[in-house]
Amino acid sequence: MKLPTLKIGHLHSPLPIIQGGMGIGISLSGLASAVANQGAIGVISAAMPGMDEPDISTNSSAAHIRALKKEIRRARMLTSGIIGVNIMVALSNYSDMVRASIQEGADIIFSGAGLPLNLPGFLTSSSRTKLVPIVSSPRATRIICHKWLSRYSYLPDAIVVEGPMAGGHVGFKPDQIEDPEYTLENLVAKVLEVVKSFADQANHPIPVIAAGGIFNGQDIFRFMLLGASGVQMGTRFVATHECDAAPAFKQAYVKAHKQDMVIIKSPVGMPGRAIRNKFLNAVEKGRTMAFHCAFHCLKTCKRKSSPYCIAQALANARRGILKDGFAFAGKNAYKIDRIISVKELISSLIAEFSSAVAMEAVSANTLLARSPA
Repeated sequence: MKLPTLKIGHLHSPLPIIQGGMGIGISLSGLASAVANQGAIGVISAAMPGMDEPDISTNSSAAHIRALKKEIRRARMLTSGIIGVNIMVALSNYSDMVRASIQEGADIIFSGAGLPLNLPGFLTSSSRTKLVPIVSSPRATRIICHKWLSRYSYLPDAIVVEGPMAGGHVGFKPDQIEDPEYTLENLVAKVLEVVKSFADQANHPIPVIAAGGIFNGQDIFRFMLLGASGVQMGTRFVATHECDAAPAFKQAYVKAHKQDMVIIKSPVGMPGRAIRNKFLNAVEKGRTMAFHCAFHCLKTCKRKSSPYCIAQALANARRGILKDGFAFAGKNAYKIDRIISVKELISSLIAEFSSAVAMEAVSANTLLARSPA
């Protein structure tokens, strides 16, 4: 059995797989286009895409907008597949990045790290960009659907539910991350209930996408059995040849052990999941790194009291300078043992999904055979 397709508005993705947006240059046009060429949805991150622009320290706002537009255009040259942009609500230049993405004709905007309550307001009469909020609770889902419907007569084209096993900044309090109440399975089930009430009322389909800790084809099958229409995967796509990060960054995933996956207290005021290294150990021991904040990238960043600049640390890591930075990663990153191509990864996910379907069929037949006549 093949993986089913995923429909988001007028868009038809041959595969129900979305490559998660990973900031500070991890998922740009190179990775996004490679994923789209394999029939999944490729996503460019709008979080600090201009860190390599020559005027980043003197004209950072323009540099980031210019870089994002450049990445979208480059992706369009490399693929005819579906290209999305991930834009965090917490970005200081959130509005500018949304406008730039719509102007460049991004197929989808994925928006989380806050509630994107005014996102439909950026659309114009000619816009074809689809809008997909990223949520971490049924309450957030309800608020967004209600606000969008009442203010703009618009419902989300899909919703991504991201659980606490995700990499990077997570939308949970520290004590919720390991709480069984907040497992992705529970969250998906509850969000599906909320979405159904709005979708039925408006006769408007809203696919629900599971994200955070999805690792293989068996996971995809499991969440689709629960009612999800697809999955979002970030960590797995880092360990590919086409990922836009430096080889040393990818090797941090390959070399990681289970005990290396840690929750850190980020300077932006949220918990984050990363791979422990010497840099993070030094920060934990009280080390501070002097920095000049050229651009207040995240609204919640307490830059005056921060021990280091998280944007700079992540940019260093992306360039392979891990002594001056660290890698964000999902909880299952330690399971990765080698770097492969995007094509190989997609092929393995399809094969694993098919195997899971076959095993389910065998189990069902065995139960039927054992049932009394």
